[in-house]
Formats: sequence, C-alpha cells, structure tokens
Amino acid sequence: MSKKRKVEVFVAGCPLCAETVKLVKKLSCPSCDVMVYDLRKEGMDKARKYGVNSVPTVVVNGKILDCCVRRKPTEADLKAAGIGTPL
Repeated sequence: MSKKRKVEVFVAGCPLCAETVKLVKKLSCPSCDVMVYDLRKEGMDKARKYGVNSVPTVVVNGKILDCCVRRKPTEADLKAAGIGTPL
C-alpha cells in the first residue's frame, strides 16, 4: 500500500473558500488524500489543533501552508506543497 499526502482544506462557505476547494481538487492526484472541512458544520477541533485563524486554509501533512497565513493559496503555492505530484 502506498503512502498518501494528507491534504486538509478548512473553509466556511465564502466564495474564496469555494475557489480554493475547486483548485485543490483540480490539482490533486492519486497520491493526495483530500478532506474538506466546512467549519460551519465540522472540523473546529482539528482547526484549533492546527492553529487555523482564517479561511480558506490548506494543511498538507499536518502543516499549514505558509501562504494561508497571509492570503488564499494560489495554484503555484499548492504545487510547491506537492499537491498533484505523485509520491
């Protein structure tokens, strides 16, 4: 069984969140295990554990992407984090 990259996306229903989810899903590959948490319904404990302070936030293998601290992630940010690259 091959190892997968754990990609978690934290959102709250805003248009920027929807764009980020769409982009992550577009870029992901079979090596990516993508989970989306709508914080209006689920995932608040996990978000607190990671230190999520704004949405959208993308976490890869337990680490918030640096770009998510300042702004929503771009395609280049996600690719730099390995999303879409087979392991």
